[in-house]
Amino acid sequence: MPDLLIELRSEEIPARMQRKAAGDLRKSVTDALVDAGLTYQAAREYWTPRRLTLDVRGLTARSKDVKDEIKGPSTKAPEQAIAGFMRKAGLNDISEAHIHTDPKKGDFYLARISRPGRSAEEIIADVMPGIIRGFSWPKSMRWGSASMPKGASYNGIEGKGGEALRWVRPLQSIICTFGPETEDPTVIDFAIDGLVAGNQTAGHRFHAPDPFTVRRFDDYAEKLERAHVVLDADRRKEIILSDARNLAFASGLELVEDEALLDEVSGLVEWPVVLMGEFEEDFLQIPDDIIRLTIKTNQKCFVLRKPGNGLSNKFILVSNIEASDGGKEIALGNAKVVRARLSDALYFWTTDQANLPDMAKLETSAEKLGLDMTKPLDQRMARLDQLNVTFHAKLGSQGERVQRIAKLAAELAPTVGADPALATRAALLAKADLTTEVVGEFPELQGVMGRIYAGLQGENASVAAALEEHYKPQGPSDEVPTDPVSIAVALADKLDTLVGFWAIDEKPTGSKDPYALRRAALGMIRIVVENQIELGWWPGFVIAGRRVMGQMLKTAYAQKISLPIVELNSEMAKTVAELADVSDKAVNVLTSESFRIPPQDWEIQRSNDLLSFFHDRLKVYLRDKGARHDLIDAVITPSSDDLLDITRRVEALGAFLDTEDGKNLLAGAKRAANILAAEEKKGTAVAETVDPALFEFDAEKNLFAAVNQSVSAATQAIGNEDYSAAMSALATLREPVDSFFEAVLVNAEVESARANRLALLAMIRQATGAVADFSRIAG
Repeated sequence: MPDLLIELRSEEIPARMQRKAAGDLRKSVTDALVDAGLTYQAAREYWTPRRLTLDVRGLTARSKDVKDEIKGPSTKAPEQAIAGFMRKAGLNDISEAHIHTDPKKGDFYLARISRPGRSAEEIIADVMPGIIRGFSWPKSMRWGSASMPKGASYNGIEGKGGEALRWVRPLQSIICTFGPETEDPTVIDFAIDGLVAGNQTAGHRFHAPDPFTVRRFDDYAEKLERAHVVLDADRRKEIILSDARNLAFASGLELVEDEALLDEVSGLVEWPVVLMGEFEEDFLQIPDDIIRLTIKTNQKCFVLRKPGNGLSNKFILVSNIEASDGGKEIALGNAKVVRARLSDALYFWTTDQANLPDMAKLETSAEKLGLDMTKPLDQRMARLDQLNVTFHAKLGSQGERVQRIAKLAAELAPTVGADPALATRAALLAKADLTTEVVGEFPELQGVMGRIYAGLQGENASVAAALEEHYKPQGPSDEVPTDPVSIAVALADKLDTLVGFWAIDEKPTGSKDPYALRRAALGMIRIVVENQIELGWWPGFVIAGRRVMGQMLKTAYAQKISLPIVELNSEMAKTVAELADVSDKAVNVLTSESFRIPPQDWEIQRSNDLLSFFHDRLKVYLRDKGARHDLIDAVITPSSDDLLDITRRVEALGAFLDTEDGKNLLAGAKRAANILAAEEKKGTAVAETVDPALFEFDAEKNLFAAVNQSVSAATQAIGNEDYSAAMSALATLREPVDSFFEAVLVNAEVESARANRLALLAMIRQATGAVADFSRIAG
């Protein structure tokens, strides 16, 4: 079967756009071909800095003939309906339609459509111009005569006006060939803005800039390789990584590998040449993280390390040309730029460790926060507070937020096994590095620099670690903090964020989540579950909510912002104010009749909604871990606030239902629940308690005794959080439940017997409901 080759060659495509653009090209072309009635066996995309390529194998040479029938309206239908049918069927006159008779519906029109198939060449030529013109780039540009108004001229180019082609960079040539392996392929005939599709391309812009002719993909890839272009991005990555490792090894060093940087660099070169550069050893006094990020960010180079002994003063760069001097001048040029960037980094590093020049202005903030102004990081925190940097217009400044986090971290500390004093200290310094020179230059190092600077000024190791780890986890692959102090600060930071934005009603909607609240909630879930922390969130929601509410009121008072809220009593207003450290003046505003205050159930409303949001995130987390969605729904209730407890119940329930006892009990419990629900819906009387005197069968007596025994055992096990034991206790109900339904008619004619038996079913529902809502479980 024939193959299709497409290449779109242009000026340099930004590395971050290449992979997606190549994938978009594959999808656009293959979707269009399939929609037109063609099929194919395989399609693969390729990309370099100067070209997008698509190789489609086994494409059918022609689309099939199409025969279809379109049923129309009755022959007695209004003219408007008949006209619509003709447009849909593509008929010029109703006489072109057939009339069919239906014994029940009478005569109606039927159009028989017959469309002959089209050649693949015709289809490709038809769809490609639209695909190229409509290609979606994050940023694009126009160029040439078509981009200039008609009559205008520039450098001898006369403007043609009209709609110019938009592309990421000027498009230079188009290859589009189609044909079987045994024949010369056909060049598909189409043109866009003067660019005519052909079978010629050019290689490396310096090593092989002259055009050459290609046939099909294998011939194309082979000739590109001879023209100093490695087409496959994965192969370029392999070449760079292998050569970099070998060059480092030859110098007695190790490559510090960086997958993201490797991806980026492979998109900057068509012919990768790996070289080694060098800078002065004096720069090694700068922390490794700063050196690595400086060299990576500014020069797209890899750093090297001495085996087990920190970074080396050598680095790896990747050139796009084979220089006649072996790359010596290229390496020297890169080293010159690296040296200048490291000089800046050294200045930032030393400046951050010196005293701030405006210490006198920081005394008030230092006293308020209890900071030690002999220490550089404390000075930076005082400056952050003194600058009054806004966190959010309705949620106060960064300094006020840090105070809230510090108090919340101290309250959470005992639960997670942390020292409250260390948690408070870590929280007070957690955002201090935001005002450092290094983080100002490299925002990616926030937290990292906090840890480094905290270590330099002699902070407790757990405090220093928390300054970096409280941001974690920042993604599904990121590790969660495990040190208790880090856990306390991380939870407090994320909880304050979530409660705050819930309080001002700026929650995620659909695909929009500008404050990364879903990530914060999932991060809290992972911290709690993966560290096996038993923590109910309701108290935390309420405490954090009161502080945030007080902050809102304080900010509203200061900025005269009205809030959509009603009156609180003075005692609750006082409590809110005290928790939030609101000034006396603000307390007076809280209690005045002229100011509208939140309703007394404000905390409950917001906390319920936030807890529901946590439940949704927990469901996503557990499903990703392989848990069944119905088991999660069966365990979670609207008031479930212990996330670890939910997780354990789901695990135990899943294991139990995989056994024969579990499957049979599920069937019996669901049967009991369905019968009971149906009778309750009809208003059938159900006894409040079971009366053993009304039992007629041994199966009733046995079930009653078994339920009482299992409830007692399950309740004790649940109290001990031993859900496997709770499931084992419920498993004893399997045989009594089965025997009950075999021997007993629940809907007895005697009303008292029927009500008593329904009450027995209610006991089954209550017993199983202590662990999960069995009615929600599939099966």
